[in-house]
Amino acid sequence: MAAGLDTVQPSLPYHEPDIVTILVQSSFLLLLNLINALFDRLLYCGLLGQVLVGIAWGTPGAKWLSIQVEQVVVQLGYIGLILLVYEGGLSTSFPSLKANLPLSSAVALTGIALPIALSYTLQGLLNATPLQAFAAGAALCSTSLGTTFTVLSSSGLSKTRLGVVLSSAAMMDDVVGLVMVQVISNLGNNSDNIGAVTIVRPVLVSLAFAVVIPLLCRYVVLPVTVRLTSYRKSHPDAVVSRSLMNHQTAFVTHTLLLIALVTASSYAGTSNLFAAYIAGATVSWWDSEVPHPSEHINTPPAQNTPSHHDEAPDQEQEARQTSARNVQPGISTKPQPETTGSAIYERYYHQAVSRILQPLFFASIGFSIPITRLFRASIVWRGIVYTVLMVLAKMACGLWLVRISLPFAKFQQLLYKYKPNIKMPSVTHFWQKHTNSNTENEPSGPPGHSAEPDTTTQQETVPSLRAREETSHTCSASKPVSIQPALILACAMVARGEIGFLISAVAESNGVFSPTSGDSSSESELFLVVTWAIVLCTVLGPLGVGLTVRRVKKMQDARRDGGRDVLGVWGVDSG
Repeated sequence: MAAGLDTVQPSLPYHEPDIVTILVQSSFLLLLNLINALFDRLLYCGLLGQVLVGIAWGTPGAKWLSIQVEQVVVQLGYIGLILLVYEGGLSTSFPSLKANLPLSSAVALTGIALPIALSYTLQGLLNATPLQAFAAGAALCSTSLGTTFTVLSSSGLSKTRLGVVLSSAAMMDDVVGLVMVQVISNLGNNSDNIGAVTIVRPVLVSLAFAVVIPLLCRYVVLPVTVRLTSYRKSHPDAVVSRSLMNHQTAFVTHTLLLIALVTASSYAGTSNLFAAYIAGATVSWWDSEVPHPSEHINTPPAQNTPSHHDEAPDQEQEARQTSARNVQPGISTKPQPETTGSAIYERYYHQAVSRILQPLFFASIGFSIPITRLFRASIVWRGIVYTVLMVLAKMACGLWLVRISLPFAKFQQLLYKYKPNIKMPSVTHFWQKHTNSNTENEPSGPPGHSAEPDTTTQQETVPSLRAREETSHTCSASKPVSIQPALILACAMVARGEIGFLISAVAESNGVFSPTSGDSSSESELFLVVTWAIVLCTVLGPLGVGLTVRRVKKMQDARRDGGRDVLGVWGVDSG
């Protein structure tokens, strides 16, 4: 009878939390931020500390947090993951993305094919079936989006060309991995469940989102925005014009777009993380590629009356108006700074995500690591062997940034050959001066054999000849100045994280990892081996990136005293 009354109670009775609960939960949240700051300062990978705190406070460790609290942490942490991926979409530079799309695709394809291929060694290690080996490879072909964006942000590489290649390749890997989640969840342990609909539907839905959303932006959003911009130009004091200039309006619009795409993707059968990235990229496209009213259109009418201070021509305003006319009279290609997607995210989301939701997400990863079940001898050595193979599979992605004189370089040269030139601010004045020049003017000989037509800048450009060769878009057979960009890319691709745990957990819960024999003692051996690989890769990847970035910082400091540029074109800001 009491149970029946509990189910129909009109409200939740309020009870003050006891002091133990307050101390445990407050120490949990505070330590997540403290250890993140400490690890970021030392190794640029504070997320590792947050994962360890999750292990210690959660079910795998001391069990100080109740199951109900852990479930809430997982749910809030996943919201943080969605916002992290959304932020990654906001940082997308479309000119740079287009320019590096072939290279990013090659990196992503390598990161997908090699882990799946090497996972078939599990047939010898654990007598796994081909379907089980494929499911394990699907879990290990992913790249942690949350880890990728966090590492890029903490290392300051998120807007560089290296960051563009890494984030887009990681997204492609995870899109494939997340499509495989839908496939594996439908397969189960019975091969009779395999059908065309099971495999094709998640793939087609994901492709539909990747194709339909850009088409809607091009043929619906763009014309509507152009007409709205024209109206705002002719009616600067209208309610619509003033409303669209408010950051509150931009916040509501961006949030509704994110919610709509995430909801639609979930019901359609594809990844909501993929939809979050598309939402961020759509806002970034709208900010950078769609014409908006220029700043002087939004000034009050009172400024049109001449005054004593307006008699002298304002050259800066004339230049701004001339630049606006190149697009459309009174039109600028950028919205008001306070209404851009990045500004709205910084104003409304950044603090909550960085201080609460992001730490909870990485702590929730720690909750899912069965630390007490991983240390059986037969599991440990197989897990380490499989981890080594999975690390090597992802480290191979870095080879695309290493210019080597092998047959492999022939295909690599094609990726660079058809990459269009894009205007990117550089680390040197020389690169900034020549970024719009044609590549056919590049010197064909070794450094020092090139004659610059402008002799007035000879003293300035001589120490920059090395930087010019580093930033050349053509693929040469000479040794690279530094392999640090390749190491950063390779190590960042190693981290599996949330997507890997998700795929392996789905495969385990649906019986894909269950043994074919009747021996129940080895029921979860494959799952534990895969978990070993995911855990170690998630630890080693960010750790490797952090150590490499730390070394790059030191090398860049030495460069200021006459050393050479370390990252070259890969460290150039793509914005």
